[in-house]
Amino acid sequence: MPLSSTRRTGLVDQVIEQLRAAVRQGEWAIGERIPTEVELAATLGVGRNTVREAVRALAHSGLLEVRQGDGTYVRATSEVSGALRRLCGSRLREALQVRRILEVEAARLAAAERTDDDLERLRALLHERDRLWSHGDLDAFARADVEFHIAMVEASHNSVLGELYRGLTELVTASIATTSQADEHEPHPVDHSGIVTAIAERDPQGAADHTLAFLDELLARYPGEHG
Repeated sequence: MPLSSTRRTGLVDQVIEQLRAAVRQGEWAIGERIPTEVELAATLGVGRNTVREAVRALAHSGLLEVRQGDGTYVRATSEVSGALRRLCGSRLREALQVRRILEVEAARLAAAERTDDDLERLRALLHERDRLWSHGDLDAFARADVEFHIAMVEASHNSVLGELYRGLTELVTASIATTSQADEHEPHPVDHSGIVTAIAERDPQGAADHTLAFLDELLARYPGEHG
């Protein structure tokens, strides 16, 4: 478990890191209530005031949400994600616009920088997402589709871009879940084969164009979407 007794100096900073690690490693899922202040203090071997300060700092950064009289809940998996969630909220169109900015350039870079392993992973995820769609498993499809887009960004081998995009994971997942539910009666999901082909052929413009085309198509469906 990420949580363990903390005995060194700098207790608040250490507790912040312990709680951050617990969220990052999935000990508590998005939307889940974390243990009480008393329980955390006992687990970590620190005072309640230390836990309270750490929770307050993580709530300020967007990782946690304190609900008076109810408890503290996980709001995001990273501070980057928390900040982006505050900026975009649940507005689908804005999430798609942010994805458009990052993914088009990621596709362009991936076509130039990808390795054979990157390409193999993209092809495997493309096959898996299409298979899951054909079986009508929308939840699993959404997860596989998120992994496909993360893999495409990681194939750019730009660590800053990758970190920014991983901060978008919750927003990307929500937007994919929403758009896939709207398309659930279609025989095929949004086609990403052109993106993979362009990356395989080391065609940066083609990869960017295919990525831009599918995101613009999604944006066209939600011209005034704010919810």
